Amino acid sequence: MTEKTALITGASRGLGAALAEALAASHHVIAVARTTGGLEDLDDRIQAAGHRATLAPMDITTEAAMAQLCRGIHDRWGKLDLWCHTAVHAAPLTPADHLDMKDWQTSIEVNVTATARLIPFIAPLLGTEGQAVFFDDPRAGQKFFAAYGATKAAQIALARSWQAETRSIGPKVHVFEPRQMPTGTRARFHPGQQAETLARPADEARRVLDLLGLG
Repeated sequence: MTEKTALITGASRGLGAALAEALAASHHVIAVARTTGGLEDLDDRIQAAGHRATLAPMDITTEAAMAQLCRGIHDRWGKLDLWCHTAVHAAPLTPADHLDMKDWQTSIEVNVTATARLIPFIAPLLGTEGQAVFFDDPRAGQKFFAAYGATKAAQIALARSWQAETRSIGPKVHVFEPRQMPTGTRARFHPGQQAETLARPADEARRVLDLLGLG
């Protein structure tokens, strides 16, 4: 039986890490993130559960690195069964008239440009049978969320266009809105919020996999 594969971009923490752990029992996980330490901690947990993963400490905004990664996936496995895109840049909250252009540019590069580049890189690996998953966090138009809200909305617009274009031919493209979790992104927006009032990433990962028919 051909080994199933799952690519997780943004896998070092939060929902991405939880998805990687949950999928490791049924898929070979390729875990991508900039944070090497976070990936190594993830790998330790996956190995402790008796599974294995491939770590890819890369920046998704680096075109050559992403091209090399996708070529490596093709050469080793020939395809991908699943891509979960959880990588995101959460710019600090600020009024629109105080936007920092460095944060704005990073938001565009990570949330929009990298996604626009990855879709055509990864689509051939998914073929007609694979699945791609994006995660919405609708903040567009909310006060102080100008950079994050605008670029996250642009990312999801890309995903929804791809979803509409492939609805009858594949791959299946999904856009989910996760429940609020005690992640680093949320802590940046809501410091001091009690974790016990939020969904656990592991529980949310299982819910996502159930929605995908992989539970």
